[in-house]
Amino acid sequence: MARPLRFRYAPEGWSLDRVRSAIFQPLDSNLGAEMRGPWYQSPSGYDARRFEMDNGDIALFCWTDGDEGPDGTDGGPAGYWLGNTETPSSLWKTDKYGFAEVPYPVRRWAERELLAQLHMESPWLADYPHLSWFFLPVFLSKDGRETTREFFRDHAAGFPDTSREAALDYYESVLHTGALDPYQEEMAGKLGTSDYMDLTRMTAAMGEFNVAKVLVDAGYEITPEIEVTTGHSIDFRADPPDTDGGQGVLVEVTRPLPTGRRAADSPLSAVRDTVKTKTDGQLDAHAGGVVLLVDCSSFPDDEWAAVADEQPDVRHRPAVVFRARPDGSVEGYRKGRLPLSLDDAITFV
Repeated sequence: MARPLRFRYAPEGWSLDRVRSAIFQPLDSNLGAEMRGPWYQSPSGYDARRFEMDNGDIALFCWTDGDEGPDGTDGGPAGYWLGNTETPSSLWKTDKYGFAEVPYPVRRWAERELLAQLHMESPWLADYPHLSWFFLPVFLSKDGRETTREFFRDHAAGFPDTSREAALDYYESVLHTGALDPYQEEMAGKLGTSDYMDLTRMTAAMGEFNVAKVLVDAGYEITPEIEVTTGHSIDFRADPPDTDGGQGVLVEVTRPLPTGRRAADSPLSAVRDTVKTKTDGQLDAHAGGVVLLVDCSSFPDDEWAAVADEQPDVRHRPAVVFRARPDGSVEGYRKGRLPLSLDDAITFV
């Protein structure tokens, strides 16, 4: 699977003539391309060009006589390339950097260009600025730009029995808190950048955003992808506010599929089987100390009603089985002694 959009950093001197010969001409020869001025003013101290390919691909390039460079570099004269098209051979040996690793003026200029491109291509996203920005590295990725947008547009981001607008409103509110902003590239990348529509993987990824909202609404500060001694990564650490961090509770997320999209013959079996898969691997290896949150937000009303009524046991303690709805309501039940206070975020049945 290809990765989300990243910058290529070319630490050497650039000029307009070199940009034309080393970048534009190869693109034009291979794909058919136009080299234009940027839509937005380039960062102070930089020159910039925009490349638009005949197949719909786009790319940006800006260069400077000297800056601080990306994190971990010495800076100096350099160029920055970003695009969802083939990379010209002159840039093949360059290193890649995430949005947060390049100088802020370069990042902000590129984001403005790309957001304008995104909203021109998919105007239905324009009313959701934080969601557009957060998922920008996948919404305009080389291979995943169609499937990721389709997931939100046509599949309500994994919510059943709801509208696109309700789902987008919900995730706009989730992301608007800013709690996940420092982890944009990592979390957005979970959605994937494949040209194959994998609803199971994409829906499972959104379960982590649902859990993030639960933890933030309950008053916790969250850090994703916590590496543990078993070699695994746990989805979140939840720290109480006004602490130094590092003393919080580890939280792992799993998301059962509704019965219409799996072999399980009942929603109760779907919950049990999904948790068994998680506990037989990652959680057993960790040997305790992790809270499991089982996100049943993919379940339609009748299937969730059956789960909430029976409250099936799961092979892990402590655990919370819950379902979120796009209106912000969350309902669930507990198994075992929970080291988190979630009453402000979940209505327990």
